[in-house]
Amino acid sequence: QVQLVESGGGSVQAGGSLRLSCAASGYTTRFYCMAWFRQAPGKEREGVAFIYGTDHTYYADSVNGRFTISQDKDKTTNLQMNSLKPEDTAIYYCATPRPYTYCSSDGFAARNFVYWGQGTQVTVSS
Repeated sequence: QVQLVESGGGSVQAGGSLRLSCAASGYTTRFYCMAWFRQAPGKEREGVAFIYGTDHTYYADSVNGRFTISQDKDKTTNLQMNSLKPEDTAIYYCATPRPYTYCSSDGFAARNFVYWGQGTQVTVSS
C-alpha cells in the first residue's frame, strides 16, 4: 500500500519561496510517476507538475518557470516554489496513479490519480 505524506507548507509573502516535500512509503518501481496538485477554496483540484523517470517533467502553464519538481533517490518528491503569487494559495497534494501507469500532459487530471497525500497548506499574502 502506498502512503504519501506532504510537508513544507506555510505562509509567505508574494515573491517568496517555499519547498514542499512528499515522502512516499510503499512506492516501489511499479509506480512510474509522481505529481503535485493544488486546490484553492471554491475551485477544482488542478495539476501543478509531474515527474517520471530520472528527469522527465511537466508543468502547468501557471507555474512554468517558477516551480521545479524533483525526486530524490529515496523517492521523496520535492516542489521548489519560487516567485510565489497570491493566486498560488491553495492546499497542495502529492499523488500517484495506479502501478505501471505513466503520466501525460493529456491525462493530467485528478481523476487519473489513485493515491493521495493529506495535503499541506500554502498561503501567499500580497
